[in-house]
Amino acid sequence: MVMQKQVALFSLSLLLLFLSHSTTTVAQPAAPPVPAGPPNITKILEKAGQFTIFLRLLGTTQVGSQINGQLNDSNSGLTVFAPPDNAFSSLQSGTLNSLNDEQKVELVQFHVLPSFYSVSQFQTASNPLRTQAGDTRQNEFPLNITTSGNQVNITTGVVNATVANTLYTDNQLAVYQVDQVLLPLSIFGPQTPAPAPAPEAPKNKKRKSTVAAGPTADDKEASGAVGVGAHAKVVGVTVGVAWLAALLS
Repeated sequence: MVMQKQVALFSLSLLLLFLSHSTTTVAQPAAPPVPAGPPNITKILEKAGQFTIFLRLLGTTQVGSQINGQLNDSNSGLTVFAPPDNAFSSLQSGTLNSLNDEQKVELVQFHVLPSFYSVSQFQTASNPLRTQAGDTRQNEFPLNITTSGNQVNITTGVVNATVANTLYTDNQLAVYQVDQVLLPLSIFGPQTPAPAPAPEAPKNKKRKSTVAAGPTADDKEASGAVGVGAHAKVVGVTVGVAWLAALLS
């Protein structure tokens, strides 16, 4: 009996000791997921690697900031064709340095479509596609896309390129790697020669007057002087003859 009491007391002591040192864990609600921000073209290309030159052009022309701003402010979506460094290396030496600031902006904008296009949507795209560089007329910035299965081909009128890889897509922004730098006709196409100046109209030659010119004042004066001198000579001869006759009579 005593033994049972001792065992009961020992068990009770253990229970009290356990309760005194135990803590109650309250379940905390899960933190809400952090909403994903809009995509950033610079971070996408930096993560992909091998786009150093295109990234530099995006920065110096401010087109990269414009793209990120558009993705923040609208839901229309964008499509970017990104040439890797080896595509720029295949250009003729000095090509980029020969461009002025405006042409560099147009070159980068020519790689951006102001709408989102998935690979399958290229199959039904209406050519020529408008880029952010502007006018799609011939000798301006036309961009034509054709597909063959899953292959997407791009024609600018200067180069023929192919979509080599999908770098990013989220139904708002699509970034595709292309194997050529897209060169627009407006900058790299044959330049239209300036029109030749119109021939000058023949000048009318002045006709020579066929009317005989009348005597001038000097002629009249000379004529009058001759007349007066002759008359004086006649008068003098007459007087002399009369005087000689008077003497002889």
